[in-house]
Amino acid sequence: MKLDQKYKILIKYFQSAMPNAKIELNYETPFQLLIAVILSAQCTDKRVNIATKKLFEVFPTAQAMASASEEIIFEYIKSLSYPNSKAKYLIATSRLLIKKFKNEIPYDENLMQELPGVGRKTAHVVAFNLYKKDVLAVDTHVFRVAKRIGLVSQNCKTPLSVEKEICKNTPEKYLGKMNHWLVLHGRYTCTANSPKCSTCALKIICSNNGKLT
Repeated sequence: MKLDQKYKILIKYFQSAMPNAKIELNYETPFQLLIAVILSAQCTDKRVNIATKKLFEVFPTAQAMASASEEIIFEYIKSLSYPNSKAKYLIATSRLLIKKFKNEIPYDENLMQELPGVGRKTAHVVAFNLYKKDVLAVDTHVFRVAKRIGLVSQNCKTPLSVEKEICKNTPEKYLGKMNHWLVLHGRYTCTANSPKCSTCALKIICSNNGKLT
């Protein structure tokens, strides 16, 4: 099957199966979205939501979090991965938002990466969910699913190379949604271990022919 046909089938399927796909992190403000995405690195959204429920009750704004100590923030996020580093990131990011960005999340995703703890993936997630920018975020789910299905070459070894290939073959208006689609597909169907290949609607275009290799 030609690659362009594979993409057309995949997009058509997701438009029907997940028309309202959205991020599964809980937040109420742009600041809380940014913090939740930073915390989600190497961690499940479910665990992040448990931690941020209490964290945001006490530190709902950049001003509140900027005045906190690393030790206090650590106590709220210690159940997550890399809590020591993330506690530092949250405070430093809060302070920089106030000092340099007038308490606004930068619209430019490159500027956003000046914030501690914010890399390309995090910036793209925030840019799409907050500003509806046509950018693709590649996390572990997107990376795994894209290579398994055959949306990208097996020679793609980095998230950036996967991002470039998907962007090259996906209409721009679907790039942000493509992240949600592939993340949810990877989270609930094309899982890292024991993927549900037999019931997967995308096995007709899967390079593994519906079988994990």
